Amino acid sequence: MALLARVMKSMERIAPQSLAEHAWDNVGLLVEAPYPRTRVASNTPQRVFLTIDFTTAVVDEALNDPSVGVIIAYHPPIFRGLKRLQLKDTKQRMVLQCAAKGVSVFSPHTSCDSCDDGVNDWLLKGFGKAGSIKTYVPAADPPEGHPSSGKGRMFTFDKPQPVQEVIDQIKRHLGMTQVRGAIHPTHANNERLISTVGVWAGSGSEMMGHPADLYLTGELGHHDVLEALERQSTVILCEHSNTERGYLRDILKGKLESMLSEDGGEPVEVIVSTTDKDPLVIV
Repeated sequence: MALLARVMKSMERIAPQSLAEHAWDNVGLLVEAPYPRTRVASNTPQRVFLTIDFTTAVVDEALNDPSVGVIIAYHPPIFRGLKRLQLKDTKQRMVLQCAAKGVSVFSPHTSCDSCDDGVNDWLLKGFGKAGSIKTYVPAADPPEGHPSSGKGRMFTFDKPQPVQEVIDQIKRHLGMTQVRGAIHPTHANNERLISTVGVWAGSGSEMMGHPADLYLTGELGHHDVLEALERQSTVILCEHSNTERGYLRDILKGKLESMLSEDGGEPVEVIVSTTDKDPLVIV
């Protein structure tokens, strides 16, 4: 079986496409190379390349490795309809480069958010095991192997925590020294402790319709933050892709490698981009 077919079969088990937000998202196989790359040498495994964002630096990194045959880009590089493919357009140029070099591109995006052991579940791991997990919007028809799938998660601590301890847990898990916060005064002075944490990877505006003492997400609109404070909730913002990137290294890489090693095909190595990073920094 060709590498692309093996990857797609494994990804469907990891993050079924039925869980994606098809009304607005664009998931699945986005670029199918007509002349796929072949193995460099018999003793060199083919590689699958993982990234959150599809940027010029990331595409150069992937294409400069002759063993890479498939790119899994969490954020879809093709999001809206295209009427033409031209080199003067940045995204179109990168897509054309991949096709010309024999590299296919697959995007799981919101199916990875909603699946069991997906991006949102990975975000919760920073709080340890002393608590319970609830899915905010359970999937109407959970696929096999994903009984708790759905949108968003809420973590309830067995023992309520001071807000600073929760913030420190978030920083440690994401490997960040600084995050943005809108901390409610009653949390700041420990008059009230944090019992529940709402988690929504990427952009969390949809989470605002659900209760939590503290909201953890990548980004929110100004008025969403104000509304949360009016509800006596605290908001922690880590920038969009910082709430997603660690999932590639900590969860997806190992899962995909394991499935590809069990399918009876030739050896495949899964690697994570070293140039992919959130574009926003604190200066």
